[in-house]
This record gives sequence, C-alpha cells and structure tokens, in this order.
Amino acid sequence: MKSIVGRKMGMTQVFAQDGTMYPVTVVEVLPNVVTQVKTVETDDYDAIQVGYEDKKENRCNKAELGIFKKAGVAPKYELVELKGDEMMSYKVGDSINCGIFASGDVVDVTGVSKGRGFSGAIKRWGYKIGPKGHGSGYHRGAGSFATNGRYNRGVMKGKKSAGHHGNTTATILNLTIVAVDTVNNAILVKGAIPGPRKSIVTIRSAVKTQKSKPAVKPLVNYTPVVDGGEEK
Repeated sequence: MKSIVGRKMGMTQVFAQDGTMYPVTVVEVLPNVVTQVKTVETDDYDAIQVGYEDKKENRCNKAELGIFKKAGVAPKYELVELKGDEMMSYKVGDSINCGIFASGDVVDVTGVSKGRGFSGAIKRWGYKIGPKGHGSGYHRGAGSFATNGRYNRGVMKGKKSAGHHGNTTATILNLTIVAVDTVNNAILVKGAIPGPRKSIVTIRSAVKTQKSKPAVKPLVNYTPVVDGGEEK
C-alpha cells in the first residue's frame, strides 16, 4: 500500500481529448520527507513519519526541533504517520513525491470534514421535516423519543439528535486519480474529498479489491509549444 500527504487546494474541471469532462479536486503534494521510521521492535508497529511543508525554525517548540535535528531535515509544519509495506522501504531523510501514483490509480482519501457547529437533527441526520402549515406546532424538531430513543431512566446512548456536526476524520473510498503533475507537485483526484480548502489530506492505495482499473482518457494539454522562439 502506498500513501502520501498533501493539501487540498480546491476543485476544478479538466477535459479529455474527446471532450469528456472530469470534475477533479486539486491536491498539492509537496515532497514528503521521512523524519522517523517506526518498527515492531522499537514501537510495536510498522510505520514511517513524514514531514510536510517547510517552516521557520523559530516557529518550532523544543520537542519539534529535537525530532527534526535528530533526523537531519528542515523543520516541517505537519507530521503524519504513513503505514504500508511499500512505505517501509524508505529511510530517514528520504523524500517521497507524487510520482509514486499514476493516472488511473484507485485511492482512498482521508481528511477532517468541514466543521458545521451545533446543528439540528434535520441537518445533521437528514430527518424528515414536519408539516409546514401555520397550524402545525412542529417543523424542525427531532421527533418523538418514546419508541426508539428513550427508556425509563433517560435517553438511550447513541440516539441521533442535535449536536456537534462535522469536524471529524472522514475517508472517501475508491476515488480515481485523473492526472499526476510531478512538475507542479499536484495530483488531480476525480470527485470531492473531505475537508475545507488548504486542509491536510492523506492519499493511500485503495484498501478494497478492484475488479478492474478505471480507464482515464488522455487529457487536453494546454501548455504552449515553443518553436523557434515563437509560441504556437
């Protein structure tokens, strides 16, 4: 299993040469630098710790500086652990770029979903709205707790009602990579992924077995061709 850390930059659309339109999410994938290798012998599990995006040394606390100085790498904003047999071949100081994935690969994307604050049951769980007439005294309530959420001493644990909505770790499975741009450090993932713009996401190989690899048609190349000092 392959994994890499990136930053969600937003959504756009790209076109194939035959006119097919792909709605894609652009993920900026700067080189992931390995800062630590964890093994069963030392930490009871196998994983590598990678740092994402450089930051100034004076913005680090002493604990962070200790990690980076021991690894001999520049300070990073994000530290994320990546698991998988293929990831254990990397050593401290190695750099992982978006070239480990290719167009047509099926991946899972994990991020922290958008926070929506305290929301009612209608918005949070999709409950059916009540009658909208003026004579109705019930419009957006959570409904009766009598038969499916209450017992003699209170409300049953796990009852779906109003509360904190969003801002939780979410994973979207089986998304297709439309293109990988190693020059601009970007991966284009078909469809939407969790989180707001500029949030950190993790892209990994799909955990579910795929019967067939989805076909991604060649994209239109808008890069100007320079010939004899003139653009065409």
